[in-house]
Amino acid sequence: MPRMERKELKIIGFLCNWCSYGGADTAGVSRFDQPTDLRIIRLPCTGRMDPLFVLRSFMAGADGVLVSGCHPNDCHYTSGNLYARRRMEVLKHFMPILGIEPDRFEYTWVSASEGAKWQAVVTGFTSRIHELGPAPRIIDLDKMPLRFEEGMDIWPS
Repeated sequence: MPRMERKELKIIGFLCNWCSYGGADTAGVSRFDQPTDLRIIRLPCTGRMDPLFVLRSFMAGADGVLVSGCHPNDCHYTSGNLYARRRMEVLKHFMPILGIEPDRFEYTWVSASEGAKWQAVVTGFTSRIHELGPAPRIIDLDKMPLRFEEGMDIWPS
């Protein structure tokens, strides 16, 4: 049976250099079958992950965003992943207010030795994004005024 072609979506992955990026590399070296939709951005640590990176990704047209770091108590920088988890949980609760479906975002832990787990995470997340389809475009903050002009009403009638 011929393989059905599916439209590739824009999925961004922010990965910890020490663990998750290593896990993705392990999966690649092991030749595990992986979706090609994911574009990886390597971070020194997910503790450096600013929630605005996720929002900017959606504003730039991403259909899904995955953040992956070291397991708790296994962070190269001691507790960076715990700070990231706290920020990402707050962001996930804030996303519906901006019109972004929370299912389009995921935060996970993957170690450098877990190539099979990386394959399962990225395959599951990509499948979920394909089920949701392309993301609706959110407000472009670059086009919003930087300050209020005289006569601009901040409270709609």
